[in-house]
Amino acid sequence: MKITLKLYAQLGDLLPPDALKNQANIEVAEDVSLNEIIDRFKVPREWAHLVLLNGTFICDTDRDQRGQLKANDTLAIWPPVAGG
Repeated sequence: MKITLKLYAQLGDLLPPDALKNQANIEVAEDVSLNEIIDRFKVPREWAHLVLLNGTFICDTDRDQRGQLKANDTLAIWPPVAGG
């Protein structure tokens, strides 16, 4: 199924070459976990600080759960940000 993956800040460099404006449409298995997508795109897990599925925060302890994604969902990931 297709979902939209958005990677922000320095994570944007990990998106596929055809990505536009920090996002890419990707194909994933229906039972994939969020951590499997994080690993697939080589996002270091400690850099996956803020993970939102359709705008809802998913804490790190729930990212191995299968079946959270549905077709056309949006998975957005931000790294930790320093400064203020």
